[in-house]
Amino acid sequence: MAACRLLRSLSSNFITVLPSLSRSAPLCRLRPVSTPCFGRTLTSTSRLTAALKFTDKHEWIRVEEDGHGTVGISNFAQEALGDVVYCGLPEVGTQLAQQDEFGALESVKAASELYSPLTGEVVEVNELLADKPGLVNKSCYKDGWLMKMTIAKPEELDALMDETAYERYIRSIED
Repeated sequence: MAACRLLRSLSSNFITVLPSLSRSAPLCRLRPVSTPCFGRTLTSTSRLTAALKFTDKHEWIRVEEDGHGTVGISNFAQEALGDVVYCGLPEVGTQLAQQDEFGALESVKAASELYSPLTGEVVEVNELLADKPGLVNKSCYKDGWLMKMTIAKPEELDALMDETAYERYIRSIED
């Protein structure tokens, strides 16, 4: 009942404000969907992970607009590790070939080496992980990223798995 009153109140307020909005802020003309009317776009989690490519060693890489790749570990890997207590990451400027070891994560359960998904140079490491390694567990696809790197051989991306293929891969190794 209270929800109905709230809805009526909101909708009646909106109706009284709508004419002034349309006068002060003209609506966008019809444009192709790829060109938004406003400066913001919404991104869902599935769209975020759809842009990720995965390795069989459970690292992921996302190609950013600047052409660099952001690297992290998958949710499957962070769950298998348990609470991460230490992140050993490379120095900026380190040259890596695809599948080179670039660091390690230590948890209360185990230690795991990290492998580069692509060939390139390390341009940034996530400094927050020195004091807060648990970010890898809390936000492995966002705040818990490990490093950013150049992409020297873009064709190597083709050999990596998309999200659907990676999920199939995980199911196959769990059986």
